[in-house]
Amino acid sequence: ISNALGWLNLTEKMVAARDELADFATGLRQAGFRHVVYMGMGGSSLCPLVFQRSFNTGADGLPLTVLDTTDPATVLAIDHSVPLEETLFIIASKSGTTAEPLAFGEYFYGRLREMKGDAAGGNLAVVTDPGTPLVGMARERGYRQVFLNFPDIGGRFSALSYFGLVPATLMGVDVAGLLARASRMTEACRAPAPENPGVVLGAVMGELALRGRDKVTLVVPPAVATLGAWLEQLMAESTGKQGKGLIPVAAEPLGSPEEYGDDRLFVHTRIRGEEDGATGDRLADLEAAGQPLVTIDMDSPLDLGREFYRWEIATATAGAILGINAFNQPNVQESKDNTNRLLEVVSRQGRLPGEKPTLVEPPLSFYAAGTAVSATELLSGFLGESRPGDYIAILAYLTEDGATDSALERLRLLLRRRYRVATTAGYGPRYLHSTGQLHKGGPDTGLFLQLTVDDSVDADITGSPYGFSVFRSAQARGDLEALRGHGRRALRIHLGNDAAAGLAALEETLERTGRPAAPGQ
Repeated sequence: ISNALGWLNLTEKMVAARDELADFATGLRQAGFRHVVYMGMGGSSLCPLVFQRSFNTGADGLPLTVLDTTDPATVLAIDHSVPLEETLFIIASKSGTTAEPLAFGEYFYGRLREMKGDAAGGNLAVVTDPGTPLVGMARERGYRQVFLNFPDIGGRFSALSYFGLVPATLMGVDVAGLLARASRMTEACRAPAPENPGVVLGAVMGELALRGRDKVTLVVPPAVATLGAWLEQLMAESTGKQGKGLIPVAAEPLGSPEEYGDDRLFVHTRIRGEEDGATGDRLADLEAAGQPLVTIDMDSPLDLGREFYRWEIATATAGAILGINAFNQPNVQESKDNTNRLLEVVSRQGRLPGEKPTLVEPPLSFYAAGTAVSATELLSGFLGESRPGDYIAILAYLTEDGATDSALERLRLLLRRRYRVATTAGYGPRYLHSTGQLHKGGPDTGLFLQLTVDDSVDADITGSPYGFSVFRSAQARGDLEALRGHGRRALRIHLGNDAAAGLAALEETLERTGRPAAPGQ
């Protein structure tokens, strides 16, 4: 643990680095760059994603795109939408060995070599720890910049380090304002426990989790909605181990009191002057019904700097109360090992091993233990295993877009209403670097619905015998193996070759399953 606490005094170090970052941004503009693509996973990419979606590009900033998926349609969409020769591609990986950002880097380095030859390296930069393989690659290929982060900071605690502030600076976010607010929270969190905002929040989460209220339900305003995804990783990967853990519930629309059990803690973040009356009314109803509620006020999105630090302290505190080490992730490697084994098969045989579905009801195919005569029977049996205090997690290996977001939200609401359990949703492979640790190492209260689809396009990975489509398929299958290896209740549903049609068919089938739970049961 002692080698993982560099984040405690990080703001002072990053204030000193501001001129370096500003000079780099100025140099990019002078060199004619017009766009930045930031490529990472988990702790290396979720904070940049928060910045991308919470702030407009500054007057002197460059538009920022964050790539954190092996979905080939997304990779190709970025390839076709940005001015490649005038775009800086940043590979971000603490270890320098993370498979996805390395694959992204190889793809775009290959594309740039087609255009610029040996000068392609001038369009790439890296953020990594000292001494990683990525440092050597960057220097060998002549990458424009190598940002060396502090090795005593874990990925999910790195929001205010180079991993977060390089992209923030380049897109023109007021980094000085972020750091000033973070510094004030740092000072506040040095106070004794009763006056320490981070410790108080962590104590509430930890103590309530010990009493069965382990579903930390995050109610976040639209302006900073992606904060929920960042908090998911921080809490899930830090605390989800040894059969314990906080289960973050992000982006689940609020319901009426009868839709909830007694396993919730609601945390409402709001921005002053932008309060939503309907949200406030629903939370008041939930609090009146006995649900615990914590409210955090922000003045503007720049207060994210403050909130990153508050929640880091809170998560470490909750971990101590739960009796776990908040700074390791012992189960993350299992899915990676399974994926690598499957990809070795592809390298030898040219394709992934075949699979036979348990049941096919076009367009849906189901991969489950046992047998069933219909999709309705199969899903009713699987979901009927849910108990009070459980949660249903949707693991979607799909292209992330507005229509899919809406379809997944409808599924979550249907499942919560029918089975009266918390629901979560994550896009694969992003969730592998976020809630994946919790799924395998946390409490055995999850039911996992993995959704896959046939890819209509693919993108080759330079130097690999497979493309992104096979890579993502192997990741999905590798994680399903890991979940089942831990005895988790996991079902894979293949949606066919049209995600929208498959999701609609799944929703229709779920409408026919089970019975709505009676209030109080």
